[in-house]
This record gives sequence, structure tokens and C-alpha cells, in this order.
Amino acid sequence: MTEPAATDPEGLSGTEAALRLALDGPNELSPVHRRTRLDLVREALREPMLQLLIAAVAIYWVLGNVGEAGLLLAFVAVTLLITVVQAHRTERVLDALRDLTSPRALVLRDGVAQRIAGRDVVVGDLLVLVEGDRVAADARLLSAHDLEADESLLTGEALPVRKHAAEPAAADIAPRAGGDDLPWVWAGTLLTGGQGLARVTATGARSEIGRIGRALGEIEPPPTPLQLQTRRLVRLFSALGLAISAVAVVGHGLARGDWLGGLLAGITLAMAMLPQEFQLILVVFMAMGAWRLSSLRVLARRAGAIEALGAATVLCTDKTGTLTRNRMAVAELVAFAPGGLQRWAGEAAPLSPAQQALLEAAMLASERRAFDPMERALHELAEAQLDAAARHADATLVHEYPLAPGLRAMTHGWQCPGEATQRVATKGAPEDVAALCRLSEAGLAAVKHEAQAMAARGLRVLGVASARHTGAWPEAPDGLGFAWLGLVAFADPLRAGVPEAIAECRAAGLRVVMITGDHPATAAAVAAQAGLDAPGTVVGGADLDALDDAALGARLATTRVFARIRPEQKLRLVEALKAQGEVVVMTGDGVNDAPSLKAAHIGIAMGGRGTDVAREAAALVLLDDDFGSIVRAVRLGRRIDDNLRKAMAFVLAVHVPIAGLALLPLLWGGPMVFMPVHIAFLELLIDPVCSIVFEAEGDEPDLMRRPPRDPAAPLFSPALIAWSLLEGGLVLAAVAAFFVALQFAQVGDAAARAATFTALVACNVALIVANRSAGGSVRDAFARGNPALVRMLLATGALLAGALFVAPLRTLFAFDAVAPAWLGAALGLGVAVLAALFALRRGVRGRRSRRAG
Repeated sequence: MTEPAATDPEGLSGTEAALRLALDGPNELSPVHRRTRLDLVREALREPMLQLLIAAVAIYWVLGNVGEAGLLLAFVAVTLLITVVQAHRTERVLDALRDLTSPRALVLRDGVAQRIAGRDVVVGDLLVLVEGDRVAADARLLSAHDLEADESLLTGEALPVRKHAAEPAAADIAPRAGGDDLPWVWAGTLLTGGQGLARVTATGARSEIGRIGRALGEIEPPPTPLQLQTRRLVRLFSALGLAISAVAVVGHGLARGDWLGGLLAGITLAMAMLPQEFQLILVVFMAMGAWRLSSLRVLARRAGAIEALGAATVLCTDKTGTLTRNRMAVAELVAFAPGGLQRWAGEAAPLSPAQQALLEAAMLASERRAFDPMERALHELAEAQLDAAARHADATLVHEYPLAPGLRAMTHGWQCPGEATQRVATKGAPEDVAALCRLSEAGLAAVKHEAQAMAARGLRVLGVASARHTGAWPEAPDGLGFAWLGLVAFADPLRAGVPEAIAECRAAGLRVVMITGDHPATAAAVAAQAGLDAPGTVVGGADLDALDDAALGARLATTRVFARIRPEQKLRLVEALKAQGEVVVMTGDGVNDAPSLKAAHIGIAMGGRGTDVAREAAALVLLDDDFGSIVRAVRLGRRIDDNLRKAMAFVLAVHVPIAGLALLPLLWGGPMVFMPVHIAFLELLIDPVCSIVFEAEGDEPDLMRRPPRDPAAPLFSPALIAWSLLEGGLVLAAVAAFFVALQFAQVGDAAARAATFTALVACNVALIVANRSAGGSVRDAFARGNPALVRMLLATGALLAGALFVAPLRTLFAFDAVAPAWLGAALGLGVAVLAALFALRRGVRGRRSRRAG
């Protein structure tokens, strides 16, 4: 990008930008609609469980049981409070995530290029425009080089339009979108090529897109597979529960002539069978999962990615900036001088004239205001080794040939003051630059030998050439008569912790594949340093083109490193892996990476160096471009997957004894064991357990030592449903037997109800503890800390004690005082059920092991 003339290259100061932001407000079209607490209350009141509770309040009121009605009303209020607080907390999490997802803008502040949130851009800011980014605000171009923009968002025109820097004559032209060679860029439009510098003229609602439409409708994403499964299960259970409840109402009314009592029994049964917690679990787990990912510097843009992380089988990663630090320094210079090769390996000694010419050309083939790490390294070395004349600060960029699919080299043409001809410099892939120079066979062999030797040392290598030119510029640089100067090599060390992260992936059954545009030898050297298991040879881009789909599928089984890969080849690799049944994680950062990011099950865009197009196509955004963060995200995804299944299994299991104890009296004609007030109490226990307690559970010991989850396995697998019904059936049998024993002992109905309720609460706690450990280990179930579980158990104990021992509450719960022996037996039943659950889990696990053996 050329240096803007007659402009302020420093940009705004941080203080001035803050003042303008306070004056004009954030660069947003309209504030995101946030639900008020009243909205949350209305939504909660639409939940079937609360509606059943309110119906029970009305029936108690009609029957004259004011105390019971008041207590149920209190439960309604508490449930509403919990629902609203939890929803409000989720809203705050989502608000924080929206701030992270705000489009990023590259601006000059105090003379330093920095990425800021798009909402913080203000009028007067200098925007650095780069191919692949979305423009953050309306702006007037100060400089532009091969800049093109897709303005179809505003004009409907499909083709990109060319952009030119503003000229004095353009001041009389009214700003408008669309059309070539105009000096304005517009908020929301996409830069499809080139670079530029522009000064912001309008932000937020004052921008062109803001005037067209003050508010953007929020796009509702399609439901995820988990949401679809959950909805189907909720509908099934709800229909089944309502049908059985209706039969119970009619049967109770006909048999006993007590229709209001029958309606109350039907409501109790419906409340016991309604699995309302499933939707709550998904909302909380997905929101909290996204928040936990953001704390790992990974931004989740789609909930489906959180679901898929636990099933990932292949991780396709770039090399530069992901496995390595992307902080380049010039490590070696090799000048091809007439007298032989002249090497410089980073020592403090001054450069020879041939090495100076090599460095001078490499710098001229770079952007004046460099953002690429290698170009910054070249400028830094030039500042230290070249005098002012050799750095050509007064030269004017007059022509540029960008990188092209068939020519991986960047070429700049410069006009230096006092010189009749233009200086031309090119740098890029050594083989492509050597081809421009039309070297002899011996010369090409020497270049190839040196480049491979450098790459084998893990260096990134560029070839450099120069030329002189007059007259019209050809369409391609191959006719400019380049002279070969030599090679420049850059060092980019591995990020800390990469070998450990790759070893962790291998232990977890997650295959890591490196896909890079670098030289094959460089890629192989970095793979060896990283400890990447690479039993096959490195496959280059040309080799890949020669493979048909069947041959590529066979090579994928043994190849871990792909080098000199073009973006379109990345897409082919992703599709080939998917065709083999793999769940693919793909990283990328460029405009052309967007198709492969979108095609992968989990596309991960680089947040630091990635373009807006890549970030929009990806499901996750890696804010620090660190490979270790990807592995930590996979670990968290597996933990979320584990805890989600624990929570779902618990909810299925816990509803079995509740529903069974509500139904059995209707079948045998005895007194009702539980009433709506008791079900409401149990819901106060179940809701926070399934959503908050299980969500906060830690990692399983073998989390990253087991194969990925089968992506085809449903959340509610037959095994999970059968196991939950078995657990719930065990609790139902134990509590029902305890209730029958109370009846045989001729304990009064109210006292028996209190003792049975205590036993059920104790057994439900046993279900919680047993389901904490996926493997059924007693040590894992008790050793892992979970403050949320401790708080929930203390609150449950306090509420249960109040219902048993505080006389007014005991009356409202229809309880009588329970003999200490029976109360101890009820609590002891919970301990016995816990032991039985652990024994059952060990037995099932043992049978599975024997079958596997």
C-alpha cells in the first residue's frame, strides 16, 4: 500500500477518539433488542409447568384450602424468580459474547496500527483497508492500490467495483455507492481485493446502510440436532403425560365422585411427568459453554459447533501463526553473486554489497506500511543494515503485480527521484521467482538446492529478483527481464506448548493434519519440531492435483503434512475427509479459506490475522491464533458433551419415581402420596441441579484419553434411556417399598407422606451423586469439587428441614411429625440406593468389558 500523501499518517489520538465516541455514540446501526425482566416473566408464564402450578392454586382456592394455595403461589413466585434470574444471567453472557463478536477494524491511532471493535470506530479515524475485511464505517479514500469492493449490499450489483483515492475534483461529486473509480467506501461492504487507507466520515445510524434501514432484523439460526432431538422427546413425554393425566382425572372422578380432587390428582401427575428441564438444560449449557470457550480465547459463533467439538476426529491446522508464533525475523540471506554464494546468518557483521542489493530489493517488493510479519522483519533489518538512500523512502509506487494462483510472487514498480527508469522488485516462492528470471538448468538446480537446505532447517524461504523498466507495464511480470539476486530465509519458532498439545490430541484419538502453503521441507521440519506423527511423506500441491479421489482417500490415511497447498485444495481435503466419515475441524484466515471453513464441521477462523470473510464463514473464532487454544476448546467440548449427557440422564431418571409415586395411588385406590406442592418443591431441586450443577462439573479422568464420540450417536441413545429408566426404576421400587412398609406399620397418612417425601429427596440426591461420574467411580463422584452442588445440597437440606420441623410449613405440606426411627430409615434409604446405583454401574461396566474382551 502506498504512503498517503498530504494526509495525517498518525491518525487520531486515543484521547480524541474517546471524546468522539462519547459524543457520537458507538458505531452501531441500532441497539440489540434485549428482553426486559417483564418480558422474561411473560415467557416464563408460558411454560406448561408454571401454568399447571397456577391451575393447582386456583383449585386449592376453590376448595377453600387457602394455606395450600398460598404456599403454591409462593412456589410460583420462587420458580419465576429463579427462571428470570437465570435467563437474565444468560442474557448478560450473550451480551458479553456480542461484544466479542463485534466486527473488528484496523485503524491508525497515535501512529500505531491496531485492531479495535467496529463499534469503537469514530468519525476521523484512519481505516487501514485490507482485502477480505468488511468496511467498519463510511469513509473517504486517501490512498488505494488495486482496491475493489463488493457493494451489492447497498446497490444489488453483483460485480465488485474499483476504488480510487480522492482527488480535489471529486469534492464536487455527491458521495454514492456503486460505480467504478469512486473515492468512497461504505460500512458493511466487503473488500474483495487490494489495500487502501481511508478517513471515516460517518458511523452508526448516520452511515449509508444506517439511513437505508435503522434496524437489522436478527436472523434466527436453524435448530441444532440436539434441539431437534430434545423437542421431539419433550413433545412425546408431554403428550404421554397429558393423556395419562386425563385418564386419571376421569377415572378418579368416576370412581370417587370427586372431580376437583381428580383434577388436582391429574395436575400432580402431569407435573410429575412433564420433562420441562430438557429445554432449560440446552439453553444454559450452550450459553455457558460459549462463555467458557470465550475465556479460552475461542469465540463460538454457532451453537452447533459446541455440540460438534466433542465428536471431532481430525484437526486440520495451518502452520504459520497457529503452530508457530508468526513473529518473523530474517535468519539468513544468501546472495548469488558473480564470485559465488555470499551467506549471512544473522550475525552483527555488515552486509556485503550483493547482500545489501538482495535486502534492498526484498524491501522494495514489500508494502511500505507493512503488516505482514515477514515484510515487517525485512523493514526492521533494512533499518539496521541499509542507509537512507538504499531504503528509498522518497520513491513512489507506480505499479504492482499482486500474488496470483499461477505466480506466487509479489512485484512492485517504483519511480525514484532523478532516475529515468523504474526500479522493479519481486519476492515470493523461490521456484516461481527463479522462473521469472529464466535461469539455466544449473542455476535452477542451485536455487532449489539452497532453498531446500534452508527449509530443512525449518526456515521460511523467499526468492528475490530485480529489474529495470520503462514504458507501458505488461499485463504480467514475466516479460520484465528480472535478474536473480538470491534467497531470504525467515525464522518463525513454534509456540510454547505445541508439542504437548499435539501429544494430547494423539492420546485423545484426534488426528492432527498440517495444511500449509509453505515449502514441503519447511513444513516437514516444523512438523518434526512439533512432534506431529507423520508416517507418510509430505504431499505437495502438485502431487495432490495428480491424485484422483480414491487415491487421495488412501493417502489421507497415512499423510499428516500437506505443503504448497492452495485454498481451493484445502476445500478438496476437507471434502475428502468428510467422505471418510471424519468430523473435521479446519483453521483458516484468508478470503479464499472461507469455502473450506464453511464446509468443515467446525471451521475455526483466526481472530488476529484472519479476514472478516473467514470469521463470518467460521463457526469458531480463535482470538489469539494459538493452536493450544484449539485443543483446549476440544477438551471443553468433550466436557460439555459429557455433562450434557449426565444432566439428561438425571432428568429422565428422576422423573420416573416422581411420576410413579403420583400414579400408583390412582391405580390401587389408596391415598395420594404427593400433591402439587410436593412436586413444586422437587422441581426447585431438579431445575438448578440439571442446569447449573451438572454444567459446572469438571473433566472426567479419561476425557482426553478416549476416542471421540461417534458423531452419529444421538443424545438420547437407547442405552442412555434404558440406563436412566433402570436408575429411576430402582429409586421408584425402593421408595414405593418404603411407603408400603409405612402403611403396614400403620403410620398415619400425613406422617407416611412426610417420611416418603424425605426418602424420595434422599434418593434423588443419590441419583445426583451417582450421575456425577460417567464411569461409576465412587472416588470420582466424591473427590471432585463442585461448589454449585454444595450450595444446592445445603439449600435443599434447609428447605426440607423447614417442611418437616416448622409447624406452619409442615401443615401446608400436609405432613405430620415423623418418628426419628422412620426419619433415619428414610435418609438411610438414600445411602442404600446410592450404594446400589454404584454396584449396578460397576456390574454393567464389567459386562461391557467382558463383551469387549
